[in-house]
Amino acid sequence: MSAQTKKIKVLSVFGTRPEAIKMCPLALLFAADDRFDSKVLVTAQHRELLDSMLRSFAVTPDYDLNLMRAGQTLAYTTSGVVCGVYDILDSYRPDLVLVHGDTTTSFAAALAAFYRKIAVGHVEAGLRTWDMYSPFPEEMNRTLTSRLATLHFAPTEHSRENLLREGITQNISVTGNTALDAFKYTVCDGYEFKSEALRALDFDDKNVKYVVMTAHRSENLNGGIAAVCRAVKRLTAMHPELHFIYAMHPNPAVRNAVVPILGDVRGVTLCEPLEVTDMHNLLSRAYLCLTDSGGLQEEAPSFGLPVLLARSETERPEAVEAGTVKVVGTDEDNVVTEFDRLYSDKAQYDKMSRAQNPYGDGHASERIADAIYKHFTL
Repeated sequence: MSAQTKKIKVLSVFGTRPEAIKMCPLALLFAADDRFDSKVLVTAQHRELLDSMLRSFAVTPDYDLNLMRAGQTLAYTTSGVVCGVYDILDSYRPDLVLVHGDTTTSFAAALAAFYRKIAVGHVEAGLRTWDMYSPFPEEMNRTLTSRLATLHFAPTEHSRENLLREGITQNISVTGNTALDAFKYTVCDGYEFKSEALRALDFDDKNVKYVVMTAHRSENLNGGIAAVCRAVKRLTAMHPELHFIYAMHPNPAVRNAVVPILGDVRGVTLCEPLEVTDMHNLLSRAYLCLTDSGGLQEEAPSFGLPVLLARSETERPEAVEAGTVKVVGTDEDNVVTEFDRLYSDKAQYDKMSRAQNPYGDGHASERIADAIYKHFTL
């Protein structure tokens, strides 16, 4: 086989639910593309949530580190990923180790590849808050991964400019976000929910306005999540037609904050984490989104959902500038005020719901694959 026709060996590494949503479309594309010899390594930084995503996309890992442990620390996860990936690189010598975003899995896998002098490709590169402790540890994870990477796949022009600001000038491709690529695998007409909690709801009732809600970030565990929950309790009393669907993270600290406040509130459904097909089809039927999630900031606008962000800042300012996301923080009174203002102002709601999603057109995976092929063949 000539140098021009030799398949490029790509090892895609991920370990959490959000990574899986954004990396599985890439893994499926690589598997169907004759230009690539592709394998998938999962760390299982999040075991159950990850497995649900793998089933939804019908992706079977070639390697599984199975690292998740009760009470795991960042030090445990980091060392486990470095050692596990390092050893696997002995048996499968890829041309490129592909990682995503800002998780401990991504940084540690990139470090292991660096130790093996293997190129790293960074999907969703260039997001920054410029505060090393917010979000923690994600901001430092993604910054360090950028220093280790050879290929940088920035979702937006703003992300590319962040990399340039740090002195990273080579091999940057603006691709869009692979989160939008996932919709072709997950959203369909006539979809029937897997979650019993969602099946119990009547999405055909035009008198009910459904709000998708998540809150789980570590920086919000010190009172922020509880404050948002108190705000939601007040909003359900103000607007009885609202129904909040809160997909709760399995972290006991999250549930201990949520259940005492919202467990018995009429107009609130607390449910287990949703499979990606359930979540995406829920977004397609909802009216608003209240969240501290990074992924939902990218996904919800594709379905015309305005997003109220329960954080003090965001590494995704493109969405705020485009008008699809509004930062409301976690102060109880402010969440109530901003939510009520948007909900009660039809013109403002319509403006946000019709704003163009700044994260691409659903073809980011193809652009990433083409950039990798070009790099290794030219």
